[in-house]
Amino acid sequence: MTQDFDWGAMEWFLAIARTGRLTLAAQKLGIDHTTLSRRVKTLEEALDARLFDRTVSGYSLTPQGERFLAAAQRVETIALQAASDISGETSRIAGTVRIGAPEGFGSSFLAPALVRLGQAQPGLKLELVTLPRQFSLTKREADMAVSLARPSKGRLHAHKLTNYELGLYGSHGYLRERGRPETLSDLRHHGILGYIQDLIYARELDYIPQLSRDIAPWLTSSSLPAQMNMTLAGGGLCVLPRFLAHDHAGLEQVLPDEVRLGRSFWLVVHSELRDLSRIRICSEFITEEVRSAGALFQY
Repeated sequence: MTQDFDWGAMEWFLAIARTGRLTLAAQKLGIDHTTLSRRVKTLEEALDARLFDRTVSGYSLTPQGERFLAAAQRVETIALQAASDISGETSRIAGTVRIGAPEGFGSSFLAPALVRLGQAQPGLKLELVTLPRQFSLTKREADMAVSLARPSKGRLHAHKLTNYELGLYGSHGYLRERGRPETLSDLRHHGILGYIQDLIYARELDYIPQLSRDIAPWLTSSSLPAQMNMTLAGGGLCVLPRFLAHDHAGLEQVLPDEVRLGRSFWLVVHSELRDLSRIRICSEFITEEVRSAGALFQY
């Protein structure tokens, strides 16, 4: 690397690495995509390394790019911490925090809670991403994420938010028409709703085998809110989190003693970001909101 290396190129590199697409990265940076392409080529020449494989589907990191990603993220973290310390961010919290969360928890519980946080901290720009998949904090798809399991690898800090309970629910109309199951074996005579098997992104969501290996859902979705709406529409019986089902008077819990599943939510933050004031404020706020609503989740 020469003394003329442009340290600002790391920002360009990170934008492409995180979006996987040149045009999206250019939009994020506010520059033309041809300019960005030229700058990345200059960076690769300065490093004498190919950082990306270019394909019709987008940009993917080469092994050299993966190594440079780790270094660029360390530099980014140092810069963010320095800016925080110098600007006195501790007295006025400001900046963007992107939070990833499972759909059910994110849309029903976290979304209204973040309104209160935003009102209390007007300098924060909060981004809530609710998708039925896991988030990569290493690639900075989010600054923090609510996960169904504690991560086993990576430079990540995690603490348990809460345990939560799930039960089996059906709509009033469905249960009037089909009757209430009295035992688990009765479920063979009922319509079961659930996840699309090959799109289950975490083993903690694979509920049906815990009910019975003799049943299979007849109507499925990768989305938990969609499953709940199918249940409300009379589609059948569905395993739902208590915190999601309790707000809907049209749902009844069935077999409450036989079907009582427990899962956990973890709040995960990249270790290099956890001491930033805006990250710490959001982490503490989410933790306290969940703690205060303990009766909604705990089993």
